[in-house]
Amino acid sequence: MNERLAKIKTDIQAFWLSRTKKQKTTYIGSALAVILIAAFLTYFLSRTEFVPLYSDVSRAEIGRIKEQLDAQGVQNKVAPGGTSILVPQENVDSLLVSLAAEGFPNTGMIDYSFFAENAGFGTTDNEFNMIKLASMQTELANIIKGIEGVKDADVMITLPTESVFLNENTGQASASIMLKTDAGHQFTEPQITALYKLVSKSIPNLSTDDIVIMNQYSEYFDLKATDTAYGPSITDQMTLKKTIERDLQRQVQMMLGTMMGQDKVVVSVTTDIDFQLENREENLVLPVDEESMEGIALSVQRLTESFTGNNPLEGGTPAAEDATDNGTGYVEGAFSNGDYEKIEETVNNEVNKIRKEIVESPYKIRDIGIQVMVEPPIADDTTSMPPGMQDDVQRILETIIRTSIDKEAAGELTTEELDDKIAVSVQPFNGKTVADPTPKSAIPWWIYVIGGVLLLVIGVLVFMYFKNRRNAEELEEELILEEQLASFDVDDINNELETEGTVRRKQLEKMAKEKPEEFAKLLRTWIAEE
Repeated sequence: MNERLAKIKTDIQAFWLSRTKKQKTTYIGSALAVILIAAFLTYFLSRTEFVPLYSDVSRAEIGRIKEQLDAQGVQNKVAPGGTSILVPQENVDSLLVSLAAEGFPNTGMIDYSFFAENAGFGTTDNEFNMIKLASMQTELANIIKGIEGVKDADVMITLPTESVFLNENTGQASASIMLKTDAGHQFTEPQITALYKLVSKSIPNLSTDDIVIMNQYSEYFDLKATDTAYGPSITDQMTLKKTIERDLQRQVQMMLGTMMGQDKVVVSVTTDIDFQLENREENLVLPVDEESMEGIALSVQRLTESFTGNNPLEGGTPAAEDATDNGTGYVEGAFSNGDYEKIEETVNNEVNKIRKEIVESPYKIRDIGIQVMVEPPIADDTTSMPPGMQDDVQRILETIIRTSIDKEAAGELTTEELDDKIAVSVQPFNGKTVADPTPKSAIPWWIYVIGGVLLLVIGVLVFMYFKNRRNAEELEEELILEEQLASFDVDDINNELETEGTVRRKQLEKMAKEKPEEFAKLLRTWIAEE
């Protein structure tokens, strides 16, 4: 065993000494690369991936959940800010079920189940009213959370104080609702109307005018005003004006935010709205053929009269002097011969008779002003703005104004008039809120690609290393065998005249007896060469 180990050591030393400096550097670098890559892959593939178990929970609740997880021996981490707790990804589903069975998270809110669990004597009217109000707020918030796009909801209800006297008027209730919506989610008008009706019908004596709904971005969800036969009322005009301005602002904010980032753009929109409602009736008579200004001939009457003849000669007895009172065709004076012709034509034409009842819309935008503040990519360097970006913003705003403004009120707008309605300012934003970055828990896909390529390279290097090593060992064995064959000198007992072939045969026989392993290797080498 010791001899075999010594031989292996000797072979390794001989192999290493027979390598060139470049080959030694390659072997050392390959070994270090294999070690580093193996350590890198081991670290990233064996580490535990943590994902949020609960987010946006109070710090006291996070502390109680952490104590429960520590008691169960589950690895956990508290995220920065203390309002989220992270656990291994493979344990999330089971922990949600087990903690829910134990009553976590316990937000401390009171719902209608409180009455069933804590019903008893001794509760005063004030305590009962407070518990009732808290349960109403909790239940209404839970209903609102079920709406698509709403992550969380906080409800504050104010109920009027009931009087013991019948002649006093009952006050009106009011409700303030704070919604935490999904990023980029937009509610439609029917959804907002349904939300207002839901809240109004859930609380007694609550009118939709006494409800205020907003989200975490301080955006108000206003109920669409109802129009009358004479257009919107005076009290609703400001609401309609704000609604139109808000829609235009969201449109511009979404478009420019997609180009430069939502936190790089601030938009303000002002409008001049014409709320006049006009009803008019038009009775028009137009020709059928506008080019010739003629209609279709329904009936045509044409009369033609003509006469040709000679006049009578002068003479005869006047009728007054004739006793018979018949006259003799007396003609006074002489007339020349002539022709007579008369043509009369009557045509009845049909025309287009149009009756129009027109109701003009009371929502005409007479003028628009858009103010945009843009922060360059490098906040403190205004020259970092990409060339042509400000001109693109200007053209986008011009297109929005052209398509939104009333053509009859404003006419065809010139470039100078559009420039007067648009203001674009490029400057850094001071005091803007930076949201906490969400920790990335998933391993990027490129890590797996790099790992696969590195494993392939390592496999190729290892294969080439062992192949070169095997070739070097075979070459070294051949050299050693040749040296041993050359050093053998066997004396013949009979002192016979030996030839070169006889000497080699005796040497091989001796080698086969003393060193059978080396003899077998020599035979395999010869067979391979043949």
